[in-house]
Amino acid sequence: MAYFKGMFDAVALAAAAGFGAQAQGAFAVMPTWDGITACNGRPINSPSPRFTIANAPAGTTQLEFKMTDLDAPMFSHGGGKAAYNGDGGVAAGAFTFVGPCPPSSHRYEWSVVARDSVGKSLGTAKAGIKYP
Repeated sequence: MAYFKGMFDAVALAAAAGFGAQAQGAFAVMPTWDGITACNGRPINSPSPRFTIANAPAGTTQLEFKMTDLDAPMFSHGGGKAAYNGDGGVAAGAFTFVGPCPPSSHRYEWSVVARDSVGKSLGTAKAGIKYP
């Protein structure tokens, strides 16, 4: 149930922020919070959440993730890199980042760059999601 609520929130936030205007068949990322370490009152290093990837560009072998807090953009959550084999997903725990721990609900944006085997950027996808 939490998965579907998170996906609904991600889609709703993406549409409200104008991210939903992607062409059909465009490279897209759908983030969840599945797999992260729960907030304990202050930001902590956490395993990354699970992501669904759609229409990754041909030749993609690596995905580079970055999370931005749209309500506190000066706070660095970092991100990471994960190998991509074309199966449409990235498992929870693929990299470590500073997990969300806002004093109230915040909006986050995940930016994902698809890269080929030599590191060339093939495309970028962005998606928004709220926490909690």
